[in-house]
Amino acid sequence: MKGFPLPGTGRATVAVPAPATGRGSWAGAPSAASDDDGTFAVAYRIRVVDQDIATTVVARTDGGERLTPVVTLDKARFGAMSLERPALVRTETGAWRLYVCCATPGSKHWWIDALEAADPEGLADAEPRTVFPGDEQTGLKDPVIRRANGRWHAWICCHPLDKPDEEDRMTTAYATSDDGLGWDWHGTALAPRPGTWDARGARVTAVLPDGRATYDGRATKEENFSERTGLAWPAGEPGRLIQGDEGPVSDVRYLDILPLSDGGHLLSYEAPLPDGSHELRIELISARAS
Repeated sequence: MKGFPLPGTGRATVAVPAPATGRGSWAGAPSAASDDDGTFAVAYRIRVVDQDIATTVVARTDGGERLTPVVTLDKARFGAMSLERPALVRTETGAWRLYVCCATPGSKHWWIDALEAADPEGLADAEPRTVFPGDEQTGLKDPVIRRANGRWHAWICCHPLDKPDEEDRMTTAYATSDDGLGWDWHGTALAPRPGTWDARGARVTAVLPDGRATYDGRATKEENFSERTGLAWPAGEPGRLIQGDEGPVSDVRYLDILPLSDGGHLLSYEAPLPDGSHELRIELISARAS
């Protein structure tokens, strides 16, 4: 765990407060990318379940603490019942690509669309394209997508739909692509472990350039929406991961880790509050602390 950039290493700032009080009111599930001028853009989702609100927001920030929204995409834009964690990635040409996580109305199924534009503001009018459709047996959501060595790499949270009222179970699958649009699947990257704190689910949330990763885990169905962060390590085969022995290392979920050019890291994550709501926090960690 030493040297791993984790929440609490730097000074955390509330970038987006909880949108309302109580369980089901969440700001978070973030994904950050660097701009050419050294600033950042952060994509995140807002959900207020009781008010039927679900949006994906893209915001700019110059110092990693204050976010200025530039795009807000409502669930109706995608014909979705809800939205979850997006992924924001720069393409090889410098364009901005946003992967949006969409819930199929009247079911427990999820799919993932992609939008692309020359700048974050242009994503407001970009045409969505379905790139991870899922199927009758599996819902796909919460993508972690990276470009490395001329290839695109994705860790996708998979929810099996074979047992009614048990769809909260989750594993993570690994896929690769030449263009980030058409994908080849390579099987399970990280799976739950029976009898442990992550027995009900293991959802990869960040993958560092050296292959180390973080993931969300929980032990029971009742802990849904209350996941904690664990560490995972490369398991030999490309994209494959194995859990560490540390147990949960932070009481947050959807941890995103963006490596910076100076050796530091920009952390963004969803933090729980006592009333059951969640807020989005950002933490800038210096190279020395990292």
